[in-house]
Amino acid sequence: MAGGALPGFRDFYPHEFAQRAHIFRAWREVARRYAFSEYDGPPLEPLDLYTKKSGDEIVGQLYNFKDKGDRDVALRPEMTPTFARMVGARANALRKPVRWFSIPQLFRYERAQRGRLREHFQLNVDIVGEASELADAELLCVAIDIMKELDLGPADVRARVSDRLLLNALLAAIGVASEQVPVVFSVIDKIDRVSAAATEEKLAETGLNPSQIARIVGLTARQTLDSLKREFGTDGALGERFAVLDRYLAHLTALGVDDWIDLDLRIVRGLAYYTGIVFELFDAKGELRAICGGGRYDTLLESLGGANLPALGFGMGDVVLGELLKERGLLTVPEGSGADLFIVGGNGVLQHGIAHALRLASILRDAGLSVDYSLNAEVYQTRASRNQVDSAKKSGARAAIYFDNETDVVVQGLIGKLNDAPKMSFPAVPLLANTPHAVAVLKNWYELNLTGSATGAPSLTPDA
Repeated sequence: MAGGALPGFRDFYPHEFAQRAHIFRAWREVARRYAFSEYDGPPLEPLDLYTKKSGDEIVGQLYNFKDKGDRDVALRPEMTPTFARMVGARANALRKPVRWFSIPQLFRYERAQRGRLREHFQLNVDIVGEASELADAELLCVAIDIMKELDLGPADVRARVSDRLLLNALLAAIGVASEQVPVVFSVIDKIDRVSAAATEEKLAETGLNPSQIARIVGLTARQTLDSLKREFGTDGALGERFAVLDRYLAHLTALGVDDWIDLDLRIVRGLAYYTGIVFELFDAKGELRAICGGGRYDTLLESLGGANLPALGFGMGDVVLGELLKERGLLTVPEGSGADLFIVGGNGVLQHGIAHALRLASILRDAGLSVDYSLNAEVYQTRASRNQVDSAKKSGARAAIYFDNETDVVVQGLIGKLNDAPKMSFPAVPLLANTPHAVAVLKNWYELNLTGSATGAPSLTPDA
C-alpha cells in the first residue's frame, strides 16, 4: 500500500477538510453577498483549449494524455479557458454583466514548493460585459471582503493595484519604444526577485540609456498618482489613464476599502492578456506568495474564440490563503464531528434505554439539528455518564443531551468549562412524542444559548 498522496497532492482528513470547508464557506458567502452565481465545468478538457491561450510550451506543465477515443486531453490547469468557452457558447442569451464564480480543483505538473502544489482549489470570480472602472473596484472589493470574512485586516493583507495602460503611457513618455515594452514589463514583473544590477543590465540590453533606466526603476518605487502627475504631466493618454485611476480609487474609498490599497506599478501580472487595471493581494509581512491576483482582460474572450466582450476577474488559491490563516491563528476548527448535540447516558438511562435515545436522535435530526451518539448500545447504557460527556466534548459537539430521569431531558453546553456552560431541562414525554412545540422550544433554546442564532421559533420556557 502506498505511504501517502503523490508529491504535490494532498489528503484531506476530516480536520483538514473542515479547514478547507471554512475557506470555501467564506468564498461562497462573500460571492453571494455580491450577487455572483456559481458555475462549474469539466475537470478534463481538450488540450488545445490551453495551448490556444498559452502556446505549446504550457504542455510541459500539464497533466495531459490521449484518452480512449484518441483525443488529446488535459486536466484543467486553470479555469479561464473553460469560463471563456462557456460564456462564448451563450453570449447572446446571458444577461449582462455576467457575474459568475467557481471553485475548481486545478492541476499543474510543476515543482512543488511552499505556497504552490501540483493541485489546489481556486476561487475564480469574473465579470463580463462591463467596461467601466466601477466593475474593477467591485471586483477588488470581493477579494478584500473575503479577507474580512476570514478575520484578516489591512495590517495582515495589502491590496497592491496598478494599471498596465497607465504604465504603457508612462513608459512611452520616458521614450520606451513599443517593441521594448514587453521586455520592460517582464523586468518590472521580476524586479523584486533579482538584483538591481541585473535589472539595469537587462534594461540596457534592450537599448535603453541610463537616464531612461533610472526613470523606469523610479516608477517601481512607492508612488502616488499626484507625484506621477507632477513628474509626467496629464496630457493625452496619460491624462486619460490618470482620470480612470482617480475614479477607480474614489470608488474604492466610497466602498470603504481604501485603507487596504497601495498603488504599486510593480504589479503588472506577467500574463500578457491583461489590458488595464490589475491587482494582487499579499500578506503585509511579505513572507508568502501572492494570495490572489487578477485584473481586466478585455480581449481574452475573443482571442479564445468567444465573444468580443469586456471582462475582468481574479483567482484566489486555497494554499497560500490557508498558510496565512494558520500563521495568524485563524484556521482553527473543532476536532471530530462537531455535532450540535451528542446523546449520552444519564441518570434516566434505565427508564429510557437505547430505543428512546434513537427516537430522540431521529426527532432532533428531523428538526434540523445534527446529532451524534455512541454506536455501541452497551456503552450508552453502562458507561459512566461523566466519561460519556468527556467523549462528547472531545468529539467537538456543542452540547450533550441526556435523560436525567423519567420525566426530563437535559441539554448541557460543552463549550468552555461545564460549570459555566448553559444548561436547561425539557419535558421528555412531549419530545419523544415529537410534539412540534416541544421540539421547537428545545431547538430555539439551543440556537439562542449555544450558537447565538435563534431562528424565531418559540422562545417560551420548556414547561409552557
